[in-house]
Amino acid sequence: MPTSLPISPEKQKLNSLKEMLHQFSAPAAEALIEHKADGAIQCFACGHRCLIKPGRDGVCRVRFNEEGTLLVPWGYAAGVACDPVEKKPFFHVLPGSDALTFGMLGCDYHCGYCQNWVTSQMLRDPDAVAPPKFVEPHVLADLAIQNGAPIIASSYNEPLITSEWAVEVFKHAKARGLRCAYISNGNGTPQVLDYIRPYVDAYKVDLKTFSDKNYRQLGGVLENVTSTIKMLKERNFWVEIVTLVVPDFSDDADDLKRMADFLASVDPLMPWHMTAFHPDYKFDRQNGFRSTTTDDLLKVVEIAQAAGLKYIYPGNLPGHVGEWENTRCHHCNATVIERRGFMVTRNHIGPDGACPACHKSLPGIWGQSSGHGDGRVRPVL
Repeated sequence: MPTSLPISPEKQKLNSLKEMLHQFSAPAAEALIEHKADGAIQCFACGHRCLIKPGRDGVCRVRFNEEGTLLVPWGYAAGVACDPVEKKPFFHVLPGSDALTFGMLGCDYHCGYCQNWVTSQMLRDPDAVAPPKFVEPHVLADLAIQNGAPIIASSYNEPLITSEWAVEVFKHAKARGLRCAYISNGNGTPQVLDYIRPYVDAYKVDLKTFSDKNYRQLGGVLENVTSTIKMLKERNFWVEIVTLVVPDFSDDADDLKRMADFLASVDPLMPWHMTAFHPDYKFDRQNGFRSTTTDDLLKVVEIAQAAGLKYIYPGNLPGHVGEWENTRCHHCNATVIERRGFMVTRNHIGPDGACPACHKSLPGIWGQSSGHGDGRVRPVL
């Protein structure tokens, strides 16, 4: 009789993690699924729209079909910290405030440069280690209040694939008067955006490249993300866009021009952050990748200006991009917020969002800021 091959320690670890995560699960929201023949379920939590048969899981690895019931992540956090909201990055959402940020495990992409790979890739990469911690949803809202954070955000992994848990947390957060945010790759569907809309105020989309070929290398489809950006604006989410400028991957000038033109066509007042890349994970120096320079970022700034975008923010190089870290009124060009990195050094905008110079409204979510003001991250759980 043939003998079975031994299971590697790496495979054993991933199997053990998967079994553990099955204990941290609950049935999917009916709004995000469609039942098919023979117990199969189509999932609409992300743009992959996986048809998941019994005993199988989706591309994300964390939404799985158990005997005709789609079970999804529930009841844990893989990381919780108080971050400056500028780190998300949101520059037009309660500037200078802290955001209580929580994450789960899993992702529907497999980006080789992911800086949160210890959580997002834990079910794909045996080197990723971020064990889940049981937590009640109200506790996360309590932690935000205790730490003076007026914002609570789902991040560190892809929040779309854990939307049921995020909505449960955000229900408690909304009842406490908190703002709620998604830090996402933007691989959405109409179903999931409608599901989260009553609870999510601000949505950051990571528009990674404008090359569909490169998007597919990361596990995504460009059109899904551009469609999601349009749908977010149609549904009146506050949206900010970030593009990590990776040399020789997402820095092609023609692609960036098309990206800028697309963003301007959706809304020229929508902030666009272009951030510097530092070699990490599989996109490291050994594989030939270099850091983004100030000149690299300023070239993208020129492209954004030419497209007519008004709120342009090169980032990740504090003190090296001059006035571009600041916010200037698109009506009169007055400097209304001054920054260095994630730290707001001066904020001249009133709680009503009016420019102090011309008294006209600026786009964003404004109000009384609340934060430590030092631009640092503080683990809280």
